[in-house]
Amino acid sequence: MATLSDWSDTELAERHALLTDAYAEIGRRNLQLDLTRGKPAADQLDLSNALDGILDSYILQDGTDVRNYGGILGIPEARALGGRLLDIEPAAVLAGGNSSLNLMYHFVNYRLESGPAGAPGWRTTASDPVRFICPVPGYDRHFTVCDHFDIGMVNVGFTADGPDMDAVEALVQADPSIKGMWCIPKYSNPTGHTYSDATVERFARLPKIAGPGFTIFWDNAYAVHTLTGQAAPLANLLKLARAAGTADNVVMFASTSKITFAGAGVAFLAASEANLNGFEDYLTASVIGFDKVNQLRHAKFLPDDAAIASLMQQHRALIAPKFELVEAKLQAALGDKGIATWTQPDGGYFVSLDVRPGLASEIVKLAADVGVKLTPAGATFPGGHDPNDENIRIAPTFPPLEDLSAALDVLVVCVELATATHQMGSRS
Repeated sequence: MATLSDWSDTELAERHALLTDAYAEIGRRNLQLDLTRGKPAADQLDLSNALDGILDSYILQDGTDVRNYGGILGIPEARALGGRLLDIEPAAVLAGGNSSLNLMYHFVNYRLESGPAGAPGWRTTASDPVRFICPVPGYDRHFTVCDHFDIGMVNVGFTADGPDMDAVEALVQADPSIKGMWCIPKYSNPTGHTYSDATVERFARLPKIAGPGFTIFWDNAYAVHTLTGQAAPLANLLKLARAAGTADNVVMFASTSKITFAGAGVAFLAASEANLNGFEDYLTASVIGFDKVNQLRHAKFLPDDAAIASLMQQHRALIAPKFELVEAKLQAALGDKGIATWTQPDGGYFVSLDVRPGLASEIVKLAADVGVKLTPAGATFPGGHDPNDENIRIAPTFPPLEDLSAALDVLVVCVELATATHQMGSRS
């Protein structure tokens, strides 16, 4: 079938009229639908309700009472859980509170002030420039951390294997003010990329050609969040960095936020011994200890790999149909028109939709005007500015299937209407 660009003026005008009528009819429904954030749905949260009341004792085998103060690195059982998620030995893991973003924020602040084993921080004076590389489209919360600390951001795109490493290597070689890079290496937010072994190996060597203090922030938020029966493999960066002599330049993060209770999980950080010691010292000024009772609840609830796999299989049964619905709706409405492309992720929480350049903001506005909230156009880029204004992040996990279906019906009408309107204008 011919794409929209090939339609005659008459065909385009007729289609535009039909879309305008369809959009007006949608507006009369008074919809209130929300696809803005990648949150677990209530039925997913219910899978972990057994956390409540799971403890029959608050005393660990070593005699520690988890109800009391102390233990910044976390209880051994929770550090072991973090080690399973990050495929690293528990001694390299800090088990924290409920937010990995909080750990990322504090680790950035720690590195601004100082480095491992007494190394200098990124800023010796307030005016020292610091910049991060940000793969885009990416995670808006990462960008917010940089904004808070007045850290400049440099966009880098993706290849099939992950971030464009040729571009990354050229940037860090040319600019010593680049001190960090954000990465979501497995089922990236929002593109769904999983970095290839070759890409991870290049990351392990990257600090050797970067400026002093360069640090890779490895946010493995979706480590066990597959949408299929076969999890994508991911090489272990910290282990490769040890072999390359760059372990002090790597910090890894994970959490149970989308495994158990999103607002009451456990976050984890893994790093070299020097960085772990330095970060523990940094935290001492503000933290006496994290919630060890919740850490123990999670260690009891997820005691081994089999328990994690079983729980994630239940999650997959609930959310995979939602991703299948996204693919079916987009393919049926847009697949043969040549006006949009989108990802088909094997895991994670998002679908990344690219429309024609210059139209994403208009499509998001059209949807909002008839009661469907989407993530703001540009949110997946630093500063909220997508230079091509083409990317829209779809977050299908939270709404029920019926609401998701209705929201997708609106989205595809808005995509086609905005595109047809632009096409007619370009011909006039």
